[in-house]
Formats: sequence, C-alpha cells, structure tokens
Amino acid sequence: MKKTTSLLALLALTTPVLAQTDAAKRLITIEGGPRGDVRNGPLTFIGSPVKAKVSTLNIEASQAVLAAPKGTALIEAKGKRTADFTGNVKVTRGRLTATGNGLAYSEATGQGVLNGNASATFTPDKNDGDTVTIKAAQMSLDVDNDRSTSTGGVTLSNGVQNGKADKLVFDEQRELALLTGTPSLTRAAKANQKELIITGQEVRALTKTKTLYVRGGVKLVQGTTTTTGDAVYYDDKKNVAYVVGNAVSVDSKSKVTVKAPASGYLEQRTDLARVRALNAAYKIPTDQFKLTGEK
Repeated sequence: MKKTTSLLALLALTTPVLAQTDAAKRLITIEGGPRGDVRNGPLTFIGSPVKAKVSTLNIEASQAVLAAPKGTALIEAKGKRTADFTGNVKVTRGRLTATGNGLAYSEATGQGVLNGNASATFTPDKNDGDTVTIKAAQMSLDVDNDRSTSTGGVTLSNGVQNGKADKLVFDEQRELALLTGTPSLTRAAKANQKELIITGQEVRALTKTKTLYVRGGVKLVQGTTTTTGDAVYYDDKKNVAYVVGNAVSVDSKSKVTVKAPASGYLEQRTDLARVRALNAAYKIPTDQFKLTGEK
C-alpha cells in the first residue's frame, strides 16, 4: 500500500522546474487506492464518493478511471492523461456547483465535459441577488479560466429572467452569460407589468445587476407592442430599454408607430408600457459585457 500511495503521489506531482503554468494547473489528482496496472493504467477508483482535484475544480463521483495514451506509462503521461468520472458526478468551484451523470476530463485540453442531465448553479455573493441556474445537454468546464460552455437545449434561470439558447458561455468572474444560437431572454410578468421577450443574434446578460446587451436584429415583444432595432440595452431594475439603430416600435392594438430619428433612439419603459423617441445619441456601455480577456 505504501508503494502504491507513493507512486500515486508521484503521478500527481508537477516537474520541479515548472512554474504554475496552464499545463501544470491541468494536472489532476485522485484520492484513494486504485485497482489496475499502476505503471501503465488504466487505474479504477471506487469510493463513497471518489474525490479528485484539478486546479480550482473539486470533483466527486461514484467511480473514476485514470488512463494514459496507449503505449505511454502513466508516470510519463502527465499532461496527456484522461479521467472519466461516472455516477452522481458533482463539481464545485467557488460559488459554482455542477452535476451530471458523467464527466470526461482531459489534461491536454484542460476541459472537463459534463453530460447526462448537466446542470449548474451559481450562488450570489453574500446573498446579494438570485441564484443562477443553467441546464443543458452538455457542459464543458475550463480549468484555465473560471468559465463554462453549455450546449444543446440550454436554459438559464436568474430570478424573473429566463433565457434559452443553443450555446451559453458563463464567465464566473464577471457573472456574465453570453447566449448565442437563436437566443431569447424572457422577463416574467409582474403585477401590471406584462411579460417581456427579447431576441437577437447575441444576448449578453450580467446576472448580478440584471442588465442586458442584445445585438443583431433585436426584437422586444411586450403585450401588443413590438419594438425592433439593431441593438438594445435593458436594465431590469429600472424597467427601461434603450433601443438603437433603425429603432421602430409598433402597437398592434392602437396602431401607433414610434420611430427613432436618425440621430436618436427609443426609450421603452417596460413598467409603464410607454415608448418615446429621443433625438440624441445613446451609447450602449458594451465594455461592461465583455468576457474576461475579451478585446
């Protein structure tokens, strides 16, 4: 047992001359006494639960299998190994908790792909805000940055806001969700305020402040009012949307049409069901909606 433990420890160690590079951060350690070929692998870990760690990700599962590329010994394969986790998989990183039926991790890519009813929750800091919930067919967790990418029938829930998309990138550091692939964001009805649905080519949502930046063929539908434009900035707390670029609003019931002047924009108060045109430039604060490191 001492020899096995020592070898496992050796497998987990980085080369002494390495700094904490991305490659070193990607190395995974798995607790417990495994079964299998200790030298060449694969090694199978079974526990209640099996626990593993890679960078800031903590992983729990019923079983884990650590393997090296064919023809390469485990001890020589650091940075190229794979770890497959199955059964009640749970991954935590800071305020993020993700679950699924299986997780496939690769040291080469630094990606842990969660599948089988993949779901994640991101809790507010000091109870300031709502818990963000993401569900998808597949969810990839990146160890090089605090980011996850969800694909396949993605849904996002954040208090009264609910989003749908083919793909969602969630930046935990910025608390920013980027939705693409026929994305939509729905703000639930409340009191006299009717349900609001916003669509476009790309939806960016700051989940803490509940502000949105949507661009590309933007459409806002609320009751009998439909507003279109090139882009919109929406502040949920202030119940106001600023629509820029060829902005037009039409009320199908009253037949009233409001158009923004060439140099102006439309202001839509979603709590008052009121749209007005303003003859002044409005600049959407797009820098607030950039992912960490995005230029």
